[in-house]
Amino acid sequence: MPSTDPPSTTPSMLALLDLLGRRWALRILWELRQQPATFQALQRRCDFMSTSVLSQRLAEVKEARLVEKDPDGAYALTESGTQLLSRLDGIDEWTREWAGLLGGAGIDRPRNST
Repeated sequence: MPSTDPPSTTPSMLALLDLLGRRWALRILWELRQQPATFQALQRRCDFMSTSVLSQRLAEVKEARLVEKDPDGAYALTESGTQLLSRLDGIDEWTREWAGLLGGAGIDRPRNST
């Protein structure tokens, strides 16, 4: 009798889900989507996450070849990183619609920088 279970998730998809599921990893990629950033600028864009966490996540996304460090010392998406983020182009619009469904709930209000 043939199985009716869906096909199992491929190891490469599991690896990507594991990487992107780590705290701050997807946020780092998202913040680099429009322009490269130095370590300090990226830390500011990511709500001043700790330097140790940022260093660890940058090492992980660099190892995955999604981010590279350019000669000026700024971090930028690689071609693979850019392709991955292009798959998420519609997510920004979707989140605005979702926030509307939630009644705004303060989701899109600027955060205090204190």
